[in-house]
Amino acid sequence: MGGFRHSGILMLLLAVVIGTVRADLKMNFYAKTCPKAEKIVQGYVNKHIPNAPSLAATLIRMHFHDCFVRGCDASVLLNFTSSSGNQTEKVAVPNQTLRGFDFIDRVKSLLESECPGVVSCADVISLVARDAIVVTGGPFWRVPTGRRDGSISNASEALAQVPPPFGNFTTLQTLFANKGLNLKDLVILSGAHTIGIAHCPSFTSRLYNFTGVGDQDPSLDSEYAANLKARKCKSINATTQVEMDPGSFRTFDLSYYRLVLKRRGLFESDAALLTSSTTRSFITQLVAGSLENFYNEFAKSMEKMNSIDVKTGSTGEIRKRMCFCE
Repeated sequence: MGGFRHSGILMLLLAVVIGTVRADLKMNFYAKTCPKAEKIVQGYVNKHIPNAPSLAATLIRMHFHDCFVRGCDASVLLNFTSSSGNQTEKVAVPNQTLRGFDFIDRVKSLLESECPGVVSCADVISLVARDAIVVTGGPFWRVPTGRRDGSISNASEALAQVPPPFGNFTTLQTLFANKGLNLKDLVILSGAHTIGIAHCPSFTSRLYNFTGVGDQDPSLDSEYAANLKARKCKSINATTQVEMDPGSFRTFDLSYYRLVLKRRGLFESDAALLTSSTTRSFITQLVAGSLENFYNEFAKSMEKMNSIDVKTGSTGEIRKRMCFCE
């Protein structure tokens, strides 16, 4: 009986410890230390994103890329660190087309004016990404705050850990599982491709040199491929921008999934979702369901993603002034 009692006490203590760790990330974390913080972020986003709606897609992409490397700690923003020099995540191939860094710094500057050294850059990215999607008509999700900023940023880690547009199913499943995300999260978060644009180099191998012998990816709809070759990426070296969800790239809707089922997903990673019966089934269910259902599922997956390996409490730091300095 004594053993059972001690086991019970141990389990209770463990629950308390785990609860305490989780409590560090909570809704309205800045209620006392910077009560206007979230309103300042939302106000800036609501004022500027409608004038540049394409930024919403780049900001949620930045958030995604940040969270997949060392957790959601704003390490993607750093230009230089003592350990990696200027070879930070920002210069890694997956991040070379990221935009919106100046937007994040302008928001951080406003917050520093209101309450210096309080709000982390990691929370700025998380809040800005959510608010930018909402103001363009997309889904809302809860963003608990209290993240702290990381001081380590390596280009090699970003190259290895950010899911690539040319990833096959096994690669994607592994990279997501490494971050505690499942196959449903993979499908749901890929739905963010419903907005924004891509650059030709991220998919032209599918058009011109899929297996290294000048061939085309057979999993890509031939009519769509011909259109891309004729009107968008006229050579393998083209740098043109292409809508990821043609005709609907400014609207957060289910159109992306319909295109994937028609073999018109732009990336190999989009096509990879059809190579598993599990992920294909998720897509079929989403297309048959309502937009509200998609929004609800997207919110759940985003809430999981924006809590990946967060630094809280005394871990990490709060960057002062600008977000790109260690």
